[in-house]
Amino acid sequence: MVIETKVYKKNQTTIPAVYRKKYDGQPDDIVEWEENDRGEIVVSFRKKLSFRDMMGAGTVKTKTNAVKLEKELYE
Repeated sequence: MVIETKVYKKNQTTIPAVYRKKYDGQPDDIVEWEENDRGEIVVSFRKKLSFRDMMGAGTVKTKTNAVKLEKELYE
């Protein structure tokens, strides 16, 4: 199935309803555009992560002091 959409003045376009519904596209979702090895554009949806979603996702091997790091940032 081929669906065409128009690119408007500010490089905006509309995501066709059939794909929004199929992939549960919602306002504030992130649309990722990637070109594959064959030169085709692959479009995927992901939910926008909140700060709370990201908390604890990363780890470091050494202990850090957030207050000290912030102070050093502004020195």
